[in-house]
Amino acid sequence: MAAPALGVLMLETRFPRVPGDIGNPASFDFPVRYRIVRGASPARVVRERAAGLLQPFIEAARELVEEGCGAIGTSCGFLALFQRELQAALPVPVATSSMLQVAPLQAALPAGKRVGIITIAAQSLTADHLRGAGADPATPVMGVREDGEFARAILGDLPQMDTGKLRDEVLEAGARLQEAHPEVAAFVLECTNMPPYADALRCASGLPVYDVLSLLRQLPRLRA
Repeated sequence: MAAPALGVLMLETRFPRVPGDIGNPASFDFPVRYRIVRGASPARVVRERAAGLLQPFIEAARELVEEGCGAIGTSCGFLALFQRELQAALPVPVATSSMLQVAPLQAALPAGKRVGIITIAAQSLTADHLRGAGADPATPVMGVREDGEFARAILGDLPQMDTGKLRDEVLEAGARLQEAHPEVAAFVLECTNMPPYADALRCASGLPVYDVLSLLRQLPRLRA
């Protein structure tokens, strides 16, 4: 018998969902069900700490569980702030953020090596977000350009975007993170819109890259 579908809590967006993006069903080789959380804009979740949105996320997640989903993920790594509350409210496994991979990866690395995080908004990613994901608040973090395509098209939620520019911004952030922290031995991409560029980052950096897809593919989809 096939495992239950994965349920994904989606921000309310209009930007394109290219292959590899969490919002594109073709990014998965198993069934996925989506539920949009109304009012959860990218800017509100990233820059305003998802203020006032905990209960709408819980209610949307419960709807997905009632529909038979055996695990719940989200479409923004900044929702690590809600990890404990969603986990407590639901009877199935919950993974709010790719950053949940940081601690186990760090534990497996050789002495002196570290995991590094690439994020869509470094100034907004706080110690609270890292703690919510169970990660060390001192984990090295690098953001993409504050005036770049991620900020313009993703955080600005525009109907068109330049994927070449998005890829280049991820590669640039990776290079800056390696330069600032040569001890970094693996990347975790916080942003759920970055997985389409993970392979390019692996090739450019020579390092393993983990993202929300690598997390959700391993998530046990138990029956509620």
